[in-house]
Amino acid sequence: MEIKSAEYIASNTELYKCPKHTLTEFAFIGRSNVGKSSLINMLTGNKNLAKTSSKPGKTILINHFLINRNWFLVDLPGYGYARINKSGLDRLDKMVKGYVLNRDCLTNLFVLIDCRLEPQKIDLDFLEFLGVNGIPFSIIFTKADKLNDSQLHTNLKVYRDKLFEQWEELPPIFVTSSERGIGRDDVLNYIETINKNVENPEEK
Repeated sequence: MEIKSAEYIASNTELYKCPKHTLTEFAFIGRSNVGKSSLINMLTGNKNLAKTSSKPGKTILINHFLINRNWFLVDLPGYGYARINKSGLDRLDKMVKGYVLNRDCLTNLFVLIDCRLEPQKIDLDFLEFLGVNGIPFSIIFTKADKLNDSQLHTNLKVYRDKLFEQWEELPPIFVTSSERGIGRDDVLNYIETINKNVENPEEK
């Protein structure tokens, strides 16, 4: 897929305030400091589209970006650690779950995971939440450039083995590096394939 345009549309704290449309939405979420904004900027080819920060918990709104004028990329607040108090965290949790569970045009949720880390309970619990509620999702391992090939292979195998303890079948998995552009075509082509199937369901 070629990204010809990426436009910021809106930021909201409530589901009912989000843009009303009939296009597909592909949302991105992950623990704070997983590299979500950098990944979004890499995918769209616009380094200033999503705001990046060295401080975790930068995204606290539901951000909509219109891509190629025919689908939406949605930047969701991260879960887990953020530089806000508990009531703020509870509000973010309610915001995210409200969107994930009730946004009819949500087509796929990309869950970002730092490939350098061993399986974290907070990520595993979130994936289980998605599975229980029948939310279509994929996993994107970020920061692949921080490991050599052997380390990356080992870490991904550990994660897959851990997931297979609870899952009979794994969702699509992508490996990316925002710094090196690794995985960009894989993720965008996956989105393009889904969009084509939505437009032409008889071709599935």
